[in-house]
Amino acid sequence: MVTEGKAQVLRIYIGSSDKLKHTPMYEAIVMEAKRFGIARASVFRGILSYGAHSQLHSAKIWALSTDLPLIIEIVDEKEKILAFIDHLSEWFEATDFGGMITTYEVEIIKYQGHKNRQTEQSK
Repeated sequence: MVTEGKAQVLRIYIGSSDKLKHTPMYEAIVMEAKRFGIARASVFRGILSYGAHSQLHSAKIWALSTDLPLIIEIVDEKEKILAFIDHLSEWFEATDFGGMITTYEVEIIKYQGHKNRQTEQSK
């Protein structure tokens, strides 16, 4: 697990209605990243997007879209990220939804958990 220095970011763009069996795909990916020992994973919800078919997906109240854009961002060492991409490839091949996977290099300046997490939880 990288805590400082060079790291790789994996970004996965999917829709909120995408599922792996009966589990939301974003949840399945984050839980799999945790089992894989990945350092960090977060899911971000978008308000407007389009993809390969140029169909707009919007969070506007009058819009009919129920498939809002999501970005799953995962950070760790480059080798671990590349291995995780290989691992996830089977999932993407087994499903019928679209998406996009990107990576880029970053410099981790600080990576630290909460210092008093157990003290805060016991209050």
